[in-house]
Amino acid sequence: MATVNLTTDTFEETVAKDGIVLVDFWADWCGPCKRFAPIFEESSKEHGDIVHAKVDTEEHQELSIKYGITAIPTLMAFRDGIMVFNQAGALPGPALKQLVDAVEGLDMDEVRQKIAEHESQA
Repeated sequence: MATVNLTTDTFEETVAKDGIVLVDFWADWCGPCKRFAPIFEESSKEHGDIVHAKVDTEEHQELSIKYGITAIPTLMAFRDGIMVFNQAGALPGPALKQLVDAVEGLDMDEVRQKIAEHESQA
């Protein structure tokens, strides 16, 4: 599956879906973003069952503000509508594969339980 471009209108709907969604926040002027783009694209070909999405931070600044993007590229991973990873910086190919494997291996019942415990303490 090729990468998809997200907008303010499509972001929430896309990341809320069941399964894994990787989101790359990027900008055209960003050198590290340009170096990460082919790695992200290759991952989308290797993992056709995972949505690989991109957000142009220049065109969709409101999403950058909402998600606290202060450096790019920033990669987020959502699984079953829950953000499970958020990190600035370009990942090399092996690290991205390791991230995908880790997200696939999550016990989402345990993740939901930890979120509920955290929220009950707040």
